Amino acid sequence: MPLEGIGTTPRVGVGPAHWVMATTAADVTARAGAPEEERGRLATATDAVAAALEAAAADAAATLGEEEAAIFEAQQLFLTDPTVTDAMDEAIAEGASAEAAAATAFDALIEQFEAMDGRMAERADDLRDVRRRLLGALGGATAPTLSVPDGSVLLAERLTPAETIGLEPEAVAGIATVTGGGTAHAAIIAQALEIPAVVGVGEALTTVGEGQTVVVDGVAGEVVIDPPSAEIDRRVGTQHPVIDAPVQTADGVAIHVAANVTGPADAQTAADVGADGVGLLRSEALFLEREHPPDAATQTASYAAVIDVFDGAEVIIRTLDVGGDKPVTALPVEAGPNPMLGPRGIRLSRQPHRAAFRTQLEAIVTAAATADAGRVGCMFPMVSTVEELAWATEQVDAAVAAVRERGDAARRPAIGTMIETPAAVFIAEELAARCDFLSLGTNDLTQYVMAADREAGELGALVDARHPAVLRAIAMVAAAGEAAGTPVHICGQLAGDPEMVPVLVGLGITDLSVAPVSVPAVKAAVQAVDATAARTLAEAVVAATDREAVIDLLEAA
Repeated sequence: MPLEGIGTTPRVGVGPAHWVMATTAADVTARAGAPEEERGRLATATDAVAAALEAAAADAAATLGEEEAAIFEAQQLFLTDPTVTDAMDEAIAEGASAEAAAATAFDALIEQFEAMDGRMAERADDLRDVRRRLLGALGGATAPTLSVPDGSVLLAERLTPAETIGLEPEAVAGIATVTGGGTAHAAIIAQALEIPAVVGVGEALTTVGEGQTVVVDGVAGEVVIDPPSAEIDRRVGTQHPVIDAPVQTADGVAIHVAANVTGPADAQTAADVGADGVGLLRSEALFLEREHPPDAATQTASYAAVIDVFDGAEVIIRTLDVGGDKPVTALPVEAGPNPMLGPRGIRLSRQPHRAAFRTQLEAIVTAAATADAGRVGCMFPMVSTVEELAWATEQVDAAVAAVRERGDAARRPAIGTMIETPAAVFIAEELAARCDFLSLGTNDLTQYVMAADREAGELGALVDARHPAVLRAIAMVAAAGEAAGTPVHICGQLAGDPEMVPVLVGLGITDLSVAPVSVPAVKAAVQAVDATAARTLAEAVVAATDREAVIDLLEAA
């Protein structure tokens, strides 16, 4: 019988099992010196870890993307969290060594997080990562790395983000862990690296012996031990091949399947797996780990490189979306007591980041002029009013005029806005009338519709985009777009769920933008959809009274 877990990367890997055991980075029983000496050692180690995390964030931003970089930026905050620093200082004052103080302080916080549910519990692994780095620095060790024989399936109790990001995707056949959830940061990194992964398998995984043949089926969320060759062939056969051409439903409705990317590197990855274009270029990656915002030339070069990868296809660039849970050092902002409801996205672009916004728009219109045949779009995040959209559109026109006045080529991009707030849903008709496209950001839309922080694990059922309230919001926007003749895209996680593709198609969504690793599966799902039947399913789902009823309808379909 296969072992069940949570598939986080929709791929299948096969190889001999290789167990990775947790290691101790420093001797926490070492005799302590004088308190001031131990505080000095701890300060030096903390500085070293902060620098290492800063470098890890920069590397992640350059090679993987904004979301992965944010993992290491968030880890830096644990180093200065008063809960940790005060506990360490108190322990040292009582005669503990720096190692013992760090271990004790982090252990207490880890226990607190593990007592929570869902995503908050998964943050305990980030604390372990920081603790391991800090203890390692106190002992003179470097950042944690894993040695995995080529072609092996890596098995572990758990993996930290630092361990995962250090893996070579070509050398690791798959990953399976005893603990962990689908939103754990190590799982997110494994998906970005496109390594087949199943997490949260449970203690049954510990029965797998070193060297046994293991299939990690990230599509089904299962781990199979010593399967016959026919079973291996069947499992591997469930992986979807790359479909380079645009796809349509079984009854001929064309569906555009694009990718969410952060720069030229993952744009090329997306092109290699058959993406039809870029539905969301997260421009924030260019601003990470910089003391000052990138100039127009730097931004233009990056945007033009992505456009060049998808020569002739649509590339949509989202303007800077920071604030809330996305702090950027180069553009500081006072978060306030509730950052997710404070200055974010276009609100910051109006003030206080207006100069940076103008520079970015000039880079976008300059890069758009390099697109020979494809359409370049400029998309504004967190729009809640018609006034915000009108102002942003005026700034685009001003940027075109300014670039041309300098004698440089410029092209006005297609104008679009994210639909992420209930306000934007309710005024979707007005927004659609002023836009070339709308794009539903279902991650933020879900948390705002349901008034539930998507990072709050105890609210897991409320932050599921399959809730009828969220699906009705999507249906309202789709109807508004249809009435105005304006295409409606989806670039949130919901678009990457093959099970939801029939519902989205049934609602009239014809443009999906997903993580590159999900492109083949979503294209295959599109080809299996009958648009007429999908409309019937969508009507039933939208009419459902609760999330469980929606899930039942999806399973029946």
